[in-house]
Amino acid sequence: MIKAILWDFGGVFTTSPFEAFNRFEAERGLPRDFIRGINATNPDTNAWAQFESSEVTVDQFDELFRAEARALGHPVGGQEVLELLSGDLRPRMVRVLETCKAHYDVACITNNMKQAGDGPSMAKDPDRAAAAEQVMALFDFVIESSVVGIRKPNPRIYEIACERLGVLADEVVFLDDLGVNLKPARAMGMQTIKVLGESQAIDDLAKVTGIEFPA
Repeated sequence: MIKAILWDFGGVFTTSPFEAFNRFEAERGLPRDFIRGINATNPDTNAWAQFESSEVTVDQFDELFRAEARALGHPVGGQEVLELLSGDLRPRMVRVLETCKAHYDVACITNNMKQAGDGPSMAKDPDRAAAAEQVMALFDFVIESSVVGIRKPNPRIYEIACERLGVLADEVVFLDDLGVNLKPARAMGMQTIKVLGESQAIDDLAKVTGIEFPA
């Protein structure tokens, strides 16, 4: 029986930052998915991992990321990448969250960077930050990697969520746009949904919950 739904934020409630990465790469003449490739190299210890766990400052991240990018052939500063993180809010997904909240406990686990923007959403634009905060207020609680010092896909962050929710892993559905984050959750017993797009994710969640979500 499902008792709770866990959600990622970026790429679930907002458009994927990967779209912004690809636009940036095209504008700079970089190989497609170059930034994702940097982030996938040494994913437990690289600049991205250290910044999301609050182990380095934004200036240190900028230089560490630049060095990693340079080693792969194209120097790109970390600060430039941070500017690409805040996507556009998906209003329909927010309405789905509101519907789910009437039936289940709902919580968010987000890998974020304390100095990258305003609040858990990391938005730099004040209007975007305010809109994201309204969504965050709908959750029973939000777990931020930059606050707890643990980031997805470390299984401990999912254990913390279950402990705070007072549920077992097999009573949870978890939505994330990255398969690497879903794998440990699934191994713990959670039902997982990989968010490839808004409509697909909502359809998959409807099948799991039996709820008919508004269009």
